[in-house]
Amino acid sequence: MDITAATLHTVSDTLRRWALDEGLKARTMADPALAAAAGRVAARYTAGPDVDGALAVLEAASRRGHRISVECVGESVRDAGVASRETEAFVDLARRLGQAGVLPSPPTVSFDLSHLGSLVSPDLGLANASRVAQAARDAGTSVMISAEGSDRTDLVLDLWERLSSDFPETGITLQARLHRTPEDLERVLRRPGPVRLVKGAFLEASSVAYPRDSEPLVAAYHRLADRLLTSGHRVNLATHDATLIDELRARHGDRLREGQVEFEMLQGLGTELLDGLQAEGFATREYIVYGPEWWLYVLNRIAEHPERVLLALADLGYPTAG
Repeated sequence: MDITAATLHTVSDTLRRWALDEGLKARTMADPALAAAAGRVAARYTAGPDVDGALAVLEAASRRGHRISVECVGESVRDAGVASRETEAFVDLARRLGQAGVLPSPPTVSFDLSHLGSLVSPDLGLANASRVAQAARDAGTSVMISAEGSDRTDLVLDLWERLSSDFPETGITLQARLHRTPEDLERVLRRPGPVRLVKGAFLEASSVAYPRDSEPLVAAYHRLADRLLTSGHRVNLATHDATLIDELRARHGDRLREGQVEFEMLQGLGTELLDGLQAEGFATREYIVYGPEWWLYVLNRIAEHPERVLLALADLGYPTAG
């Protein structure tokens, strides 16, 4: 049976809707058998439920020569108490990273602002993010703010600007898919923090975003990368797309070896490609995630390449009789 591109797009959109379905997430995680099965799928893309697992993966990635970014994964917190507890987890993460020993460079801390309470109130999100940024600075490193859906982009950029007034080292993530991003980039370039450029993984309407895996999206990524690289700004070129990386190398040559440029990829995705770039002398970064709230993150990773559903089935295995 042939699987058409349209069918794969339908599978991808379904997974992205599941990723945003908090009711489905709650029902799955409340059932011990379903939660255990889902956890086996998640293990391919995360370092486990706690910071110790993340530190073990971090050490292995560092031995391979990569810089590191670490996130305790989670999003869309709507309770101030939960946001406070999650903030404490990030403060502890920053402290643990500061004690991680000799590494090629200090690991950075990444997070969604909605994980720290920005949906409860922007001021709460800012206060909690500031606590994490201070803890990261005390540990000799910095934070990178992750992208969220387009309906939150204004909130994310507004809070990032306010945070970077006190912590100018703070980075921000921009999505090439969004039609608005060229204008957002000019705003972002006024501040010194690094810019992580991604394609964009969220379910978005055609009125606000280019289709996934489309020529217009690739062209948009190149335009944004051109602007960043010619500006001399710090940039993380975050993609697992080998063709896109080849095009970037042909387009920019040795400029990609300059100190302010990194290639960044997610843990468990593009490992050989990232190792190959590092072996050729490019600066590389591996993005490690851990924690129990992996639902949106993992489903979006599978949705990016729907054929990963087959890997998920393989990871589930076949239950044996007890």
